[in-house]
Amino acid sequence: MKALPMGASPRSVTRRKGVRSVRAAGKIPANIYGKTAAAQNLEIDAKAFGDLVHAAHSEIILVDLTISGDTRPSRLALIQDVQHHPLDGRVLHVDFHEVQPDERVTIRVPVETQGDCKGVKEGGTLEHVLLKIRVRALPKDLPDQLLVDVTNLDVGKSIHLGEITPPPGVELLGNKEVTVLACAAPAAAEPEATTAAAGASGDAKQPEMIKEKKGEEGGKADEKKAADKKK
Repeated sequence: MKALPMGASPRSVTRRKGVRSVRAAGKIPANIYGKTAAAQNLEIDAKAFGDLVHAAHSEIILVDLTISGDTRPSRLALIQDVQHHPLDGRVLHVDFHEVQPDERVTIRVPVETQGDCKGVKEGGTLEHVLLKIRVRALPKDLPDQLLVDVTNLDVGKSIHLGEITPPPGVELLGNKEVTVLACAAPAAAEPEATTAAAGASGDAKQPEMIKEKKGEEGGKADEKKAADKKK
């Protein structure tokens, strides 16, 4: 992964009012931390940061951070966390994680597919079971994403973590048996309702009409009434 240049300045204000003034001046409050140096408060230009994110190929960004007044010419860092305003989406704060060029770093990278899935052509559905995979590599070898070829993936088959070939210098972390991608079988068509099918064919039985038989219970009642009148 290529490091992108980024400028920053030390930040002296830390309270809420001071941080608001930083944002009002078109800056973003930031922090940088790592294993070899103490954490430091910074501020970065909001427009420059927006342009950097827009130019990046993924959400994983490695920067060559130049801090004004620092004795070191630059510091290699990963953008670890970006906080956004819940309503307008403005960037409120950025965390940088400083790394060393010879330090193996662990991050999570998105999984992307390439090729036309064979199972999809047969009516199946391609499912992303695992959206991101943890990888470990030197900063220069960190991938923006992991590309997985699904050309030969059949219906009912899946691709497991252990079947993915990582880029040179990259180690895939996690259970090798876990499913990353799968091609699900097409859903079976629902059978038509039995009554609808029977009605369409004309073979449905008509309900029986139950008629009262006058010569039985009704007739006996009439004979009894006539005998009572004679008495």
